[in-house]
Amino acid sequence: MDHMEQFIAAAEKVGATIRACSSGEEAGRYIAEHADGTVLLPPQASLERTGLTEAISRQSASLDTFDKQQAEQAAAGVTGANFAIAETGTIVLESTDEAVRLATTLPTLHFVLLDPRKVVTDGQAAIPYLRQMHASAPRNYLAYITGPSRTADIERVLTIGVHGPKELHILLLENLSDDFLES
Repeated sequence: MDHMEQFIAAAEKVGATIRACSSGEEAGRYIAEHADGTVLLPPQASLERTGLTEAISRQSASLDTFDKQQAEQAAAGVTGANFAIAETGTIVLESTDEAVRLATTLPTLHFVLLDPRKVVTDGQAAIPYLRQMHASAPRNYLAYITGPSRTADIERVLTIGVHGPKELHILLLENLSDDFLES
């Protein structure tokens, strides 16, 4: 099994939905079809190049590039990813910007656009990229997102979506960005 197959299997095992998209337009249609309400789209270089804002808007979804007041009511958040770890199906995202943190934690749905070239095999393979990230911004926040939000009580009853999104959709988009410092 190659590392992309391993990533897809691991991400699906923890509850993420994986979808390959051929363009930003297709990704925008997918997001608009699944988001019933306002979509938060924080400013991220890789997302801006895709034309995602226009694609989502054409589908008549309500789009908010970022308004803190509306963030609490948003149905979906969309972000890029710095990279992903195949072994665990984890997305790694530099999330120092408050808009990114809110888009990944408040809405019910989280859509992540990921370039398949930015999937590493395991945590060991991630170390050089993590060092680069910390060297360029030593006081940044990193989010490790593995499936939808989940928590369990003392009786081990698992609940999805209490402390974050109930659904995680990872949209694979070729040639989005091969720069591990860019989300």
